[in-house]
Amino acid sequence: MKKNNIAVVAVSGGMDSCVTTAIANQEYDLALVHINYGQRTEKRELKAFNDIADFYNVDKRLIIDFTHFAKIGGSSLTDYNIEVSKANLESKEIPTSYVPFRNANILSVCVSWAEVLNAKAVFIGAVYEDASGYPDCRPEFFDAFEKVVDLGTKPETKIKIITPIIHFSKADIVKKGIELGAPLHLTWSCYQNEDEACGVCDSCAFRLRGFQKAGVEDPLPYKIKPKYV
Repeated sequence: MKKNNIAVVAVSGGMDSCVTTAIANQEYDLALVHINYGQRTEKRELKAFNDIADFYNVDKRLIIDFTHFAKIGGSSLTDYNIEVSKANLESKEIPTSYVPFRNANILSVCVSWAEVLNAKAVFIGAVYEDASGYPDCRPEFFDAFEKVVDLGTKPETKIKIITPIIHFSKADIVKKGIELGAPLHLTWSCYQNEDEACGVCDSCAFRLRGFQKAGVEDPLPYKIKPKYV
């Protein structure tokens, strides 16, 4: 079905961005953006992105290489001298996996393309549950960024920044994905492995806990599958 408006969606290839894509697909024609930024699982995430795009029959795809994140460093995802820390779901500290100001960089690309496409919205699958560790996942950040977009684009350009799952728990995201028929089996979340998910990094732990709380079996292969609930 042809929709009237285009939305640009930032798609990492993970569960959150996949479900966000499914939500955006209900009302918009999709244009999907993926960022390679030197992360440890770059190839596997790119495969997940293309698999999700194929699933939704999306022709508009933009793949951008950010070389500056690896040069800047400061994150265990881009600097191999920093160990990927094991999950501590109760921690309020910023984890080693935080990539400095990543969401602002990603949104900037999405907004630039959205303006060219005359898109009405940019979707990003940020989750407030992650905000204790990632300051650029806070709702206030996205509200402020939308104001920046309004000030920094053409007068006739009106682009909404939409974060449809920002107040969801991971279990809610799993349930929403199943409700919408999102291809969760095509996603990839692990921060450090590209063949079998490690099961112990922050991203694996949050994902596994979400599936366990939802009472659903995670379709991804894991080296180990700890119980997080």
